[in-house]
Amino acid sequence: MSEWHPIMAAVQGPTGTWRMIDAQGREYGVIEIRRVMNGEQVAYRANFRVEVIGSAHTLRLACHKIHVAYLATMGNPGPPAADWGERRLDQ
Repeated sequence: MSEWHPIMAAVQGPTGTWRMIDAQGREYGVIEIRRVMNGEQVAYRANFRVEVIGSAHTLRLACHKIHVAYLATMGNPGPPAADWGERRLDQ
């Protein structure tokens, strides 16, 4: 069995666009394909919600960047609220 990757949350459409969809069916990111360097290379613009967060040279990396931004909005970003019963040695 292969591992899950954020690209599996990408739904294609309209042409040249992928929408990142969460488990509740809500869109949390959009990836748009762009031509760069005189149309010879392809780049993917990564948008998290309404903000452009960067670009990537592969769809896989663009999906990863958006998913990391999505995960960063979840939970408490601070340190643990408890000491989990550990005692300090200087007490």
